Amino acid sequence: MITRRNVLIGVGGVSAAALAGSPPVAAEPTLSDDGLYTEPWFLQSFLDLSEDLSDATKQNKRLAVMWELKGCPYCKETHFVNFARPDILDYVKSNFVILQLNIVGSRKVTDFDGSEVGEKAVAGRYGVRFTPTFQFFPESPDGLAALPPDRREVARTAGYLRPDDFLAMFRFVRQKAYEHMTLREFLQTAL
Repeated sequence: MITRRNVLIGVGGVSAAALAGSPPVAAEPTLSDDGLYTEPWFLQSFLDLSEDLSDATKQNKRLAVMWELKGCPYCKETHFVNFARPDILDYVKSNFVILQLNIVGSRKVTDFDGSEVGEKAVAGRYGVRFTPTFQFFPESPDGLAALPPDRREVARTAGYLRPDDFLAMFRFVRQKAYEHMTLREFLQTAL
């Protein structure tokens, strides 16, 4: 079945959309073994937050952690509505590295302080209680180990955001607007 997010593959690996002069359509999110939808461009890592943040910085990108839960309708909406918009997809992929974590998961994560705990415990440390939640971290892991978890992130959004507000949140972080205003103020100035 062809959907608005399927990749159309033509002769020689050239998409049918490209042959027709249209922009290619993004790949459909896939359902992973743990029941979460995932994007093919999400970060595949060893779950070491300091290393992931350093790697994102080397790419001139910012690290965001997307917390999800199996069966979460708003997580699915984020994938099938928000990430389906080409302007959102392009902006996020160009400026961010997204690490997907499961709020009740058991994979071992190395936190910024070097401790290795399960995803569920990391979510508890950071007070993540809703899905989807996006956590945004500073540009460098320097000094984060000494801070309590609630002071390590530069911005957060908990719950589903409509596409325009979702994109604004990523712009808010990329532009470092959090240094001098709240997201609410940023959204008001963006209108």
